[in-house]
Amino acid sequence: MGELSKLPNIGKVVEEQLNQVGIFTEEELKSVGAKQAWLKIQQIDESACIHRLMALEGAILGVKKTQLSDEKKAELKEFYQWHKQ
Repeated sequence: MGELSKLPNIGKVVEEQLNQVGIFTEEELKSVGAKQAWLKIQQIDESACIHRLMALEGAILGVKKTQLSDEKKAELKEFYQWHKQ
């Protein structure tokens, strides 16, 4: 496993998916952002769910997804509802 799996919420499978869509480092993930990274993952894995989106956001912020603010969770849920397939 690489650098991304050292971030909160990122396990082997999500790291592999991030690598498949061209994201290999924490800096790349931060520059792309959780929403765009999730959209890229959704293109290769239709089962990408709201939990994966929240996990990506938490990884960028350095916290577990359960520690995201209610406002951030609401924003991500709205984004997810708009973009889910």
